[in-house]
Amino acid sequence: MNLLPVTEAQNRLLSRAKPVATSETLPLAEAEGRVLAVDLTAGLTQPPFNASAMDGYALRRDDAPEPGAVLKVIGTSAAGHGFEGNVGHGEAVRIFTGAPVPPGADSVLLQEDAEKIEGGIRTNFPVRQGQHIRPRGQDFVEGEAVLSAGTVLDFSRLTVAAGMNRPDVEVLRRPLVAILATGDELLPPGSTPGPSQIIASNTFGIAALARKAGADVLDLGIVPDDKARITAAIDTARNAKADVIVTLGGASVGDHDLVQATLIEAGMQLDFWRIAMRPGKPLMVGSFGETHVLGLPGNPVSSLVCSLLFLEPLIRKLASLPPVRREATMEAAVPLRANDHRQDYIRAKLSKSAAGTWLAEPFDKQDSSMMKTFARSDCLIIRPPHAPELPPGAPCPVMLLRPDLLA
Repeated sequence: MNLLPVTEAQNRLLSRAKPVATSETLPLAEAEGRVLAVDLTAGLTQPPFNASAMDGYALRRDDAPEPGAVLKVIGTSAAGHGFEGNVGHGEAVRIFTGAPVPPGADSVLLQEDAEKIEGGIRTNFPVRQGQHIRPRGQDFVEGEAVLSAGTVLDFSRLTVAAGMNRPDVEVLRRPLVAILATGDELLPPGSTPGPSQIIASNTFGIAALARKAGADVLDLGIVPDDKARITAAIDTARNAKADVIVTLGGASVGDHDLVQATLIEAGMQLDFWRIAMRPGKPLMVGSFGETHVLGLPGNPVSSLVCSLLFLEPLIRKLASLPPVRREATMEAAVPLRANDHRQDYIRAKLSKSAAGTWLAEPFDKQDSSMMKTFARSDCLIIRPPHAPELPPGAPCPVMLLRPDLLA
């Protein structure tokens, strides 16, 4: 069976992914990072009245067209405590930032532009019509669609939603990702491994990546190499209406690799498996109707690399979230040898050269079971199929493991 190129595999997976269409209503305090399902309209007008933008004096511009005008101060307007009367000819009201501009006044004179005198003020600067007043509805008006459906609610959009007097919002449901680890050899962290046993680690990294990408996670636990137990776990995921089922290990076709055969017997349509990449060749992709199935390799590094390339973009599309931009170009810190027919993802650390450019230096050992090296890596150097040898200083594409590293 021919190996599928990485880009073709990604396109095939994402081309059939349909964004989640169902929604739920959440309190504003729980909506950070969620995607609006419908337009969000203002529940009031902001500001709800003509408001002062500065501390000073509210007055009629015609009473102070030139410096030297003398005005009688008849009261005070403060935030939450507006002046209840009208401003008439020759009068002014002491006003503070955010306070309502009283009827009759059409301008605000800065406090430092006025001289206090007995019973009033004398203006020291000319007044411009409407100066230092925020007109009613300057920000938005009641019923206005301020945030559109599809908007991701970040700190600034949550602020305006609150200002619009919206205590809750209708957002798209987060995709549900069910994760199943398989293998007789696996034990949960905290266990004492016996002969031939290891600690299962993949679930935790994959679950964290899925949540970061915008999904909820259903952990199906660890299941031994037993078709009936695997089938029961898959049924649990399907009954929970999981949007994505992720299996860890056992996706190949060896004597002890039961996952693929069990899924197919349960009705999964196999799309493809075996990708022209290193690490991660035995990736499996299929579906139960609208439910996507990703069979990830058992080796931790292979599993994580495949998740970055396939699971993360799948979740982001299902969640109607923009892709994470991980691509960048660095300079090779050391010579990179020519590549074969598989696309390589080489763990590397980043550093700055004397000239201030970023250098990507691969770690010496790249075995796909070595988690420590992955945890210390800043990026993955991408070596396309049949890439020629690269000398030090040559540009090379990388996938950033922490996209904010260069911010």
